[in-house]
Parts: sequence; structure tokens; C-alpha cells
Amino acid sequence: MFAKGQTVAQLMEQLAPKHYAVEGDKIGLQLGTLNKPIPKVLVALDVTDKVVDEAIQAGANLIVAHHAIIFRPIAKIDTSTPAGKLYEKLIKHDIAVYIAHTNLDVTDGGINDWMADLLGIVPEGRSSLEEVHTDKLFKLVVFVPETHGERVQQAIWQAGAGTIGKYDCCSFVLEGTGTFRPGDGTNPFIGQQGKLEKVNEVRIETIVPHSIHRAVVQAMLKAHPYEEVAYDLYPVDLKGRSFGLGRVGKLEEPATLGELAERVKSVFEVPFVRVVGDLSAPVRKLAVLGGSGAKYVRNAKFAGADVMVTGDIDYHTAHDALADGMMIIDPGHNVEKIMKQRVADWLAAQLTERKSTTEVVASALSTEPFRLV
Repeated sequence: MFAKGQTVAQLMEQLAPKHYAVEGDKIGLQLGTLNKPIPKVLVALDVTDKVVDEAIQAGANLIVAHHAIIFRPIAKIDTSTPAGKLYEKLIKHDIAVYIAHTNLDVTDGGINDWMADLLGIVPEGRSSLEEVHTDKLFKLVVFVPETHGERVQQAIWQAGAGTIGKYDCCSFVLEGTGTFRPGDGTNPFIGQQGKLEKVNEVRIETIVPHSIHRAVVQAMLKAHPYEEVAYDLYPVDLKGRSFGLGRVGKLEEPATLGELAERVKSVFEVPFVRVVGDLSAPVRKLAVLGGSGAKYVRNAKFAGADVMVTGDIDYHTAHDALADGMMIIDPGHNVEKIMKQRVADWLAAQLTERKSTTEVVASALSTEPFRLV
């Protein structure tokens, strides 16, 4: 059975939650409807005229892309313009467009982590260049008959609660007595209608990130034996985990700037890179940022990086970096193409797990607009 478009969107939002996006970023459904079965999904970096033709030929009626096709409010759709013709073709062929942009950059296992992995930045101690989102924390308190305390606790942990720093399965359990009287129409797990009951119960407390609190509560309710569960969920004045743009960390093996430049060309399959700095200079700590990273060069310098790998570096930023002793490798904006196959593989695996027959393919087209002459 084909998955509905809403299901595909929900899966994408598991991989790249919408609240991770930079404020004002144009993400989510941009054109068409998700209220339909999806026989095939095409994953692309950009939605160009040729990419739409590729989707038509492949029989895909949903494109999941990184770069938006609508950047600002539209006053009209003039089908004599390139943008208007693109929207018209998509609508005529019933192809929806869903965008995952900075949320896919920021998320764990997203574009910036993929770049860091390819270039050999060790995961341990890896951090972001600029914070975008901090997960708020909640305290979950639930009262459970002591016979089911372990079962409920395990369900809460498995749903992702109870992590403090590098420790997981964190909770506090206190024994006590619970009282209740089942009313008319109830079907109590313990006790009888109209009779006051006193039950040996445990109070379980744990920390829950806001991003998963609904899933944790659902898991807790499913594991709990009572038909009416007594629990509290309230915010706490503690900072949760931060998520941000870019990545910075130590290289697995030190290299020179020249050696690293060759590595960048190889792993991102680009014919050339622009380099700022001495090719013989040693590199021990590296920063990466997919897309346009000119305004984050100082963040990389402040984080202690020797080199930053990013696209769209302008002339004056390059001069400022050189004067500041900061080295740069610019392989172009299009290196974000690494998202195509990775997102396609992830999405296909999730759909297969759900026994869906929806196919997911990565666009085979290059949308690099520049040519060397």
C-alpha cells in the first residue's frame, strides 16, 4: 500500500524537526497537497525545470528537496515567467513539493554531520557553530502500582526520557500509598466501584525533552495499567540540549591545508575548490557548514578551528579571514547534494519498516549552476 503524503511529511519531520529551522526559513509543504497516496518520492537538492521533468518521467508525485521554490510572499503567479512556468508544470502533473532546509542542516545526522563525517571530524566533542534551538526540559511525574513500576519506567526510557548529559535511564522512585474510589461506569484495574482503595504505589520522576514529550507520555500511558493515570508534566528551569548550524571538532588525523583541500574535492566530487591560506599549514581542528557560510567564519575562528569548509565565500570575507589567520576551503554551495542519497535511503528504510510500497529515489541530475571554461 502506498503511503499518504502526510505520512511522508511526518517521517521527514522525525529526521528534521520543523522547530530546528532558523526563524523565517521556508520549510514544509510549499506546493500541492499531501492528502493523497504517494507511489514514488524524488529527493532533490533543488527543484528546477529539469528536476520536475525527472519526477514526471519517474512517476513521482512528491519531491522532497533541500532548497525552497518559494522564498517570499507571492502576489501573483505569472506563467510566462520561469518561476510561474515551474509552478504550473508541478500543478498540472499533481506533483507536491516538500522542503527540509535549515532543519535538515541543524538536526543530528543531517547535512552538517554528514559533511563532518566525510571529512573525518571525530564525533566526540563535536559542536555547532551557532545555536539555533535549545530543547526545553520537562519533569514527568507518574504514580504507578508498585507491581508495574518497572514496566512503566522501562517504557518511559525506551521512548527517550531520562537522559541527563551523557547519562541515560535517569529517574527517581519513591514508595507511598495511593488512594482512590472508583465511580459508576468505571472498570478499575484494582478495587471495586464505590469502595475506597489504598494501594502501594511508586512515584516515578524523570526528565523529558520538549521535542519528545508527547511520545514519552503516550508510551507511559500505554504501559500503565490504570484506565485513569495520575501524572504531572511541568517545565523546569534547566537548559536542555542545544542544536545549531555548522559543526566544529578535531580531525581524526591531522593534515595540511593542501591535503585537506584534496580530500574535500574527492569526498564531495567537485572539480576544484577555492582555498584561503598556506597549503602547507597544519590543520588539527576543522569547521564545516553546508551552503553559504561567510557570516559564520568568525564563529569558526572563535571555536578554535584552523580551517572552515563552506560555500559562497566572497572576496572581502576571504581577505578578512586571511588577515585573521583563518583558513578557508570553498567547494561551492552545491556540496549539499550529499543529502539526496542519504535522505532517500533513510526515508525508504522508514517506509519499508511500515510495510509501505512507496518508492523513494534520489535525483540523478546535477543542479550545479556554474561551469568551468
